[in-house]
Amino acid sequence: MSTDLTADPQAAAELHRYAEALLAHLAANGAAPPTAPGFRDIPGYWLPPAVQALVSILAGDDPLEPLSRAAGRDQQQTALFLCLALAVAGHGSRIHASWLGTAFGELSLEQPVTHGQRALWLAAARGAYGPAGKIFVLRKLDALAVPDHADHRQWVQALAPGEPTVVVPASLVDFPEMAELPELARPAQAAARLARLRARCLEITSTRQAEHDSSTPLTNSAASPVTAWHEDEPLAVLRSLIGLGGPAGPMASLTSHLLDDLRPGADPYLAAIALHVAAPILRGVAEELEADSRLEPPTTLTVSLLGHPIALLPEGPESASLAEAEAAIEAQGTLPRRAPWAAILLVVAGVGSMAGGVVAGWPLAVMGVALLGLAGWQLWRRRAAIASDARFVAARVAELKELADGAIWALHAYAREADARAKQAADDSAELTRLIRRGPRAA
Repeated sequence: MSTDLTADPQAAAELHRYAEALLAHLAANGAAPPTAPGFRDIPGYWLPPAVQALVSILAGDDPLEPLSRAAGRDQQQTALFLCLALAVAGHGSRIHASWLGTAFGELSLEQPVTHGQRALWLAAARGAYGPAGKIFVLRKLDALAVPDHADHRQWVQALAPGEPTVVVPASLVDFPEMAELPELARPAQAAARLARLRARCLEITSTRQAEHDSSTPLTNSAASPVTAWHEDEPLAVLRSLIGLGGPAGPMASLTSHLLDDLRPGADPYLAAIALHVAAPILRGVAEELEADSRLEPPTTLTVSLLGHPIALLPEGPESASLAEAEAAIEAQGTLPRRAPWAAILLVVAGVGSMAGGVVAGWPLAVMGVALLGLAGWQLWRRRAAIASDARFVAARVAELKELADGAIWALHAYAREADARAKQAADDSAELTRLIRRGPRAA
């Protein structure tokens, strides 16, 4: 139920002035202004009696009469105002158990989360309403069965973003290209991802435990006002309720809020609740990753060495594939050469010139010697090129064999690492399951 505030602008102005002063005092020291409320009732409008009920609660008086009037005009707005105002003041324990249900309304996977619901969610997560407030929010989330409608990859990516595409184990540091082979990459990536998920879950739970004795205890037992909070959503919603805030910003879906709460850097109290929701997903993911990390490395593996496929066996590289690679290296490293016809012609011409020089004189004989020398130089250069090709082929074949032997030893080392990797993955999975089984602590 709403009313037209323009019918009595003076009363509306007085109400807004006092309500603004009230919120400022609540956020600063958790108390109402020292002066008595200076505003008149506005028929049909829920806020004046709701403010009177709040002041009565803070003063320790009976709020029943103004509370009944406010609830009769707008029950949900009244409950939302009182729940958030008392949380902001650090007196969330004074709310009635039924107010949270009325104020919160119904959550839905299809509809966005309202700003009021998010503000109550935040206040409950930070312990403003004690253990009962957290349990209330958890039950609301559990009732929606979020994991049944979730993409598991999104949740894993939110919890541990920025995962490297390739994980290079210590055994394959000298052969990083082998770490990209699916047979070797899958166990290593699974173990690395499981370790990162465990670390993130441990960060969420240990951060909450470390902050338990901070200026804003988890149960808010010291009644800390909103000035100790890092988020202003509850206070912003309160200002909107009393007509001081601007238009509400865009609302996000339930899944978006939960994924944001899981990301590194998010509020640890909100992350604890999101982790509880994601627990069934993470348990299934942990089991799959642990199973992948236990995959046995293959006994035979074909790898590319110097651009040639080589089949690696436990006892060494396969002779057939190695022979094919050597033949390919020889074919690539040896240039095809024709018969040295030019040198042969020079030899024939030189011999003929020297024979003619016996009759025609020494100039022709000198020319014959020169032609024979040129032929010899060409033959020498051809022989040097052939020897250079042979040396190149021999070096490449030796390098190929050395790499093949090194790859065999790397595979043996990878196989030795497999047992330690599987054991560590089992420990990570068990610890992750233990962390998420504990759930958000009530105190």
